[in-house]
Amino acid sequence: MTTDSVPPAELASLPRAEFAFPGPLRDQLVAAILNGSKTSTTGLVDDYEHEGEALPVVGNRAVVVDSAEHPVAVIEVTDVRVVPLAQVDLDHARDEGEGHTTMADWRADHEKFWHSDEMRAAMDDPAFTVDDSTLAVLQRFRLIADLRGTG
Repeated sequence: MTTDSVPPAELASLPRAEFAFPGPLRDQLVAAILNGSKTSTTGLVDDYEHEGEALPVVGNRAVVVDSAEHPVAVIEVTDVRVVPLAQVDLDHARDEGEGHTTMADWRADHEKFWHSDEMRAAMDDPAFTVDDSTLAVLQRFRLIADLRGTG
């Protein structure tokens, strides 16, 4: 893929997509996006509301940044669902590209992230927790452009 499908003016105006926090997990997720194994992601309605961000919409594009905050890809949202955590399905979990083969493993890894000190600090809530009723934002996306080696 090249940036030919994303005009420079559009690229400059796109919002940033940050997966996890900078560090090993973000690096893993960005690599999975770039190699095509990650085509879905899960966020929390609470996080969007806390950040004052609108929920994603099909057709939205964003620039994926790596841990060094460098733009590495452009993705486009192809599907969005809001469901309680208890209703996240295995197909979605598998498509996150993190190697989960059971919902129990997916849930344990995600709860570890959502209950981390870093997430609780980002939410300004030292006791932030999720449960089966917590609303999750399930996004599917496609890779539009690989920006590595450009610019």
